Amino acid sequence: MRTHKSQMQLQRLTVWHFIRSESLNPLLEAADLGFGIGIMSLEVKEKTEVRLVFMGAAGVGKTALIKRFLQDSFDPKHRRTVEELHSKEYEVAGVKVTINIMDTSGSYSFPAMRKLSIQNGDAFALVYSVDDPESLEAVKRLREEILEVKEDKFTPIVVVGNKKDRLQERRVSADDVLVKVELDWNNCFLEASAKENENVMEVFKELLQQANLPSHLSPALRRRRETFPKDMSLRPPMNKTNSCSVS
Repeated sequence: MRTHKSQMQLQRLTVWHFIRSESLNPLLEAADLGFGIGIMSLEVKEKTEVRLVFMGAAGVGKTALIKRFLQDSFDPKHRRTVEELHSKEYEVAGVKVTINIMDTSGSYSFPAMRKLSIQNGDAFALVYSVDDPESLEAVKRLREEILEVKEDKFTPIVVVGNKKDRLQERRVSADDVLVKVELDWNNCFLEASAKENENVMEVFKELLQQANLPSHLSPALRRRRETFPKDMSLRPPMNKTNSCSVS
């Protein structure tokens, strides 16, 4: 038994060394937070393609969050997005892994396009800005639309309060949103700042966990880094729905 366990540990280390040596950009740096080890593990066969969909009102920072994650950069200028798909493919230990990130329009002028994005999505980031209460109302409407289209109340959803760095301009209470999202909706809630690169990686970690059926994942995926809040590491494995809060 000890020999078998040692062999498995060696296999994991070999895969992890391959990932690190290839320097596959910030996406695979998410492995440090638990995602990579789970999906690349030789022990666990998970989905090899996922689609994350970012939705929210115009100007809340959807594109900024994605750009910060993929390129570790931030552009303060707002540029209107109609719809943009970022697709990255990796080959690790002979297994191809594709991560698609859909950046949707903040305009409500494209209902058919929005419905198609919802139909094809595996997990959804609903983004609002902490200095714009109306953008939170948009999140509520989008969540209802997602549940209606998917016909599944357990659809993976992460609500993201972006621009938490705007302390003086804040108009949305994190505590109020937390109660609504986690207790009433039973979804995950995080506050983040694309500008300050705060909690951006955590947002994607939660999305990737949920998109990859977390109730079946290896325990390695649920490990938290020491930098994570202690209470989160004590929570039980996620089960269809996810609950988290980092602000």
